[in-house]
Amino acid sequence: MNITLTFDRPEDGPGAGAVPVGWFLTSDKQAVLYDPPERVSFRQTNRAHAKSAGRCPGVVQLESRYFMIKCPFDLHLGFSRDAGGKPRLVNRSGNASTIRANKLADAVVLVNEAEWRFPDRPTVQLVLPYCFIADEPVYLTQLSPFLHYRKDPLPGTIFGGRFPINIWPRALMWGFEWHEPEKDIFLRRGEPLFYCQFESNDPARPIQLVAAERTPALQTYMEQIGGVVNYVNQTFGLFDAAEALRPKRLLQRKEPKG
Repeated sequence: MNITLTFDRPEDGPGAGAVPVGWFLTSDKQAVLYDPPERVSFRQTNRAHAKSAGRCPGVVQLESRYFMIKCPFDLHLGFSRDAGGKPRLVNRSGNASTIRANKLADAVVLVNEAEWRFPDRPTVQLVLPYCFIADEPVYLTQLSPFLHYRKDPLPGTIFGGRFPINIWPRALMWGFEWHEPEKDIFLRRGEPLFYCQFESNDPARPIQLVAAERTPALQTYMEQIGGVVNYVNQTFGLFDAAEALRPKRLLQRKEPKG
């Protein structure tokens, strides 16, 4: 005897349809530089053959679950130490750099040497305004753009990370561990910088990425939880306290202009 099991799912609210995830910029400053996140999808691949990888459901499913953040700047960075042995970044582009020398420090940070994971691997951070929010449990994983090929591989690895965006929305950074500091870092505007993957309680539900309003309630909540890493270790231990402060709704979709 064949038995068919059915599961009821509410038509509205959490648990129904796609999982809404909002994205926004934490500041409007130079907002034109920052492209919207894009779903990773290689649409121009060969799909003529029925067995082509471009038509494989597994491949399509995997690609569709990653969202790409593009690099907003052209950067050519080197590493050196001054006469006193202090580490420093070198703008190899010099006067040809697209970023003014007095603005480079606003975009790129060389982490304090005492905080490097390994003594011979400098850590570099690219400061970015991208932030994501959800009104139901969703974890964001930040990882390297492994589906995109680079002819000139980066001389190190990208720092990943995973945290719940429904409780802990924060601006993302591009963190880089420089395994070969004798080799320069080349970053080009428009190229993939990193991917974001989103996980809900139901892995079968797709993710719907939407532009979100930076509402007063969201601004206030982010101020309440922002910067605490400078004062305590193990910030994940603050999730219960943060959730107690959190308004019921933070995600408000941005209405298109015009």
